[in-house]
Amino acid sequence: PRAFAGHVAASSELMPALILGNERFGLPNQIVEQCNVLINIPANPAYSSLNLAQAAQVLAYECRVAALGEDGAPAAPSAIGFHGAAAGVSEIEGMYAHLQQALVAIEFLDADNPKKLMPRLKRLFSRTQLETEEVNILRGIARQILKNTKQK
Repeated sequence: PRAFAGHVAASSELMPALILGNERFGLPNQIVEQCNVLINIPANPAYSSLNLAQAAQVLAYECRVAALGEDGAPAAPSAIGFHGAAAGVSEIEGMYAHLQQALVAIEFLDADNPKKLMPRLKRLFSRTQLETEEVNILRGIARQILKNTKQK
């Protein structure tokens, strides 16, 4: 939680949302697959689960501390990170769909069972801060794959 909160506080480009599931069942897999970052709150092994209010409190506290910085003043925006326009959620989701089509076309991905690979690719890309230009590059690669597989 602390590392994530620091990352969010250091970037004015991010629009974070904390999504918490209910105490009994957590979040449905569909929702988890749409998340860019998953956070695990370390807990005492003897009492390994937190209730919803405790989890929300820990996350809110870490975000607030990170936003204020060490001396209690608001944290300065980081010069590390984005250098171009941050890709929007719809751009990134379109990229995933395009990549999935290309991976199916080259038979790297089983169209009937894409459940394992695509969430892993989403996790891989969510560790980066994709810029619009980078999304366009990946979509261009997917477009060329689709174009070349249709010619054969």
